[in-house]
Amino acid sequence: MRITQEADYALRAIYYLSTLEEGTKASANVIARSQNIPLRFLLKLLQKLRNAGLVESYMGVNGGYALSRKPKDISFLDVIEAIDGPVYINRCLYDPESCNNLGVEKCSIHKALHQIQENLKKDLSSINFQQVLDDTELDGTEYEEV
Repeated sequence: MRITQEADYALRAIYYLSTLEEGTKASANVIARSQNIPLRFLLKLLQKLRNAGLVESYMGVNGGYALSRKPKDISFLDVIEAIDGPVYINRCLYDPESCNNLGVEKCSIHKALHQIQENLKKDLSSINFQQVLDDTELDGTEYEEV
């Protein structure tokens, strides 16, 4: 499993907006330039993020984009699901009718994958943008530079 480029860009856009003071708006051009995201691509992402209730858009001369919630109230899972839809690591977990091996309820492999999926969702929902701004992990230790 991997996060799509679209979701990665969305995470970066939300991160950028999280760095702004509350109530501050940023234009799509500024976000695109600062995060190295193609503008046309970013505009589509911002629309999805707006539809998911994660960002607000403002028209006019002083328009732009701002977070709809505080950074502490936006998780990585929120952003990824706003862009890519629900997180599923296996086709059979997404669409049990398409399973060609006894179904999720009877297949030990799919039961194990379901547990992994739930752990992944839990981990993604436990990381919010305030933690990223503070550059700390859940246990309070600093992230290592990669």
